[in-house]
Amino acid sequence: MPLARTASTSPRKSSIHEETTAWAATGALATAVFQLAVTASRLIRRPQLLDRLWPDLDTDAAGPRLHKAAHYACRALGDPRAVVLTGDVVTLLPDATVTVDVPGFEQEAALALASADPAAAAGVLDRHGGDLLPGDPYAEWAAGPRDHLDRLRDRLLRLAGRWEEVLRRDPLDEDAHVGLAGSLARQGELRAALDQLAVLEQTLGRELGTRPGPAALALKEELARTLEQRGGLGAADHGQLEQRIGFCRTLDGVTVAYATSGEGPPLVKAANWLTHLHHDWTSPVWRHWLVALSRRHTLVRYDERGCGLSDWDIPAPSHEAWVSDLEAVVEAAGLDRFPLLGISQGAPVAIRYAARHPGRVTRLVLYGGYAQGRLHRQETVERVRRHELDLELVRLGWGSDTDAFRQTFTSQFMPDASREVWEAFNQLQRQTSSPENAARVLEVNADTDVTEEAGRISCPTLVLHSRDDQRPPFSQGRLLASLIPGSRFVALESRNHILQPDEPAWARFVLEVEAFLAGDS
Repeated sequence: MPLARTASTSPRKSSIHEETTAWAATGALATAVFQLAVTASRLIRRPQLLDRLWPDLDTDAAGPRLHKAAHYACRALGDPRAVVLTGDVVTLLPDATVTVDVPGFEQEAALALASADPAAAAGVLDRHGGDLLPGDPYAEWAAGPRDHLDRLRDRLLRLAGRWEEVLRRDPLDEDAHVGLAGSLARQGELRAALDQLAVLEQTLGRELGTRPGPAALALKEELARTLEQRGGLGAADHGQLEQRIGFCRTLDGVTVAYATSGEGPPLVKAANWLTHLHHDWTSPVWRHWLVALSRRHTLVRYDERGCGLSDWDIPAPSHEAWVSDLEAVVEAAGLDRFPLLGISQGAPVAIRYAARHPGRVTRLVLYGGYAQGRLHRQETVERVRRHELDLELVRLGWGSDTDAFRQTFTSQFMPDASREVWEAFNQLQRQTSSPENAARVLEVNADTDVTEEAGRISCPTLVLHSRDDQRPPFSQGRLLASLIPGSRFVALESRNHILQPDEPAWARFVLEVEAFLAGDS
């Protein structure tokens, strides 16, 4: 709680805080006057003050220093009567030319807390900002008063519902996490509220090795039930998620479908394997991704050639063709500069686009990506044979009425997902592409190598990867981070390639990406 300006009419009028530099020659005198100013009686016993200011000196040696400090303090305040030394007492006169806002804060805080009025608490916080006597010179003696005022401020923050500020002071405060989640839920942001509870669970587990208490678990269950009743979307999400679908033509004449959703600055998502603009919209596989990415941005995404609403009857796919798809969508959407997101297969596409168009990509986010396809990694013979088997499974069983073939991929992409999500992904695979197109995509992915382009990325880059990902291995995420100059790497604690909304890794992903994109100019 900072000291207020003095009320003197002297030409030398100033605050004690402003004069600290001028008094530096005597070192402790500012501390002495500060102590007097924030003491209710404005009186301190001389031995106590000497011991606080000069603990290494005896009384005889420290006494003259105190007189000198008082003299300079009076001069700085423009009032020779401000500080009085009488016997064993040091006093700041009641009418001295210095005032503090501590008593006012304490009185206003007491009234607001007694009334239990959130608006009153917010008003007190707005009028009294800052910490009590910040700075190293006052750290030791001010600890007690600062703790007292911090406790008052904490009670006001909780009453006012300023949970973000409470968490900035103590990220392990479970009540604050629950309070923030409840506040988000009342605003209709049910998914964001669940994300906040996931952050709590992850933080407690990582820092303390514990799990959330009954209040957090009860709120989580209530939010999950409500989301299920609403089809997985909160009230605020419904307004944001009204996608608009359009079509564009690539240079080689392929029609590509793209969609926009949300409001705000643009965020372009490079297409990954198996998308369908229409079915993804309601699928539990991707719905939480689309909600989160559309909350603060106008999300632009598309179905690559051979998939979803784009043309299925196409020439043989290639990495060059996929980059062409992205270029066509960017032009059709009328975008100039934008952040680019690459997930899984979309990561190397995004890397190649960013390397070719450095003036357009402001920030690059890569999740679950890779620099090298299977044929360019140091794979074992067993892994190469597994890739060949995957191709056969796709060609022979992709269009089958049974899910057995497709379940092979589902269990790799989301080993820890629910049975409902598995079934949805099994169906999504069949709806998204033909068996031949899906197999051709896998062949091109295996032959991908963007190690050279990754070294030419010049924009800020965030790389995220699940530690136990069963599709592109964790080592490929680390490789990308090592190749891209200045990139930041985040390891997510998950086995899922497609993160699920109820796992802590998903909440961490959302927070990291939002914080990274918030720095976009």
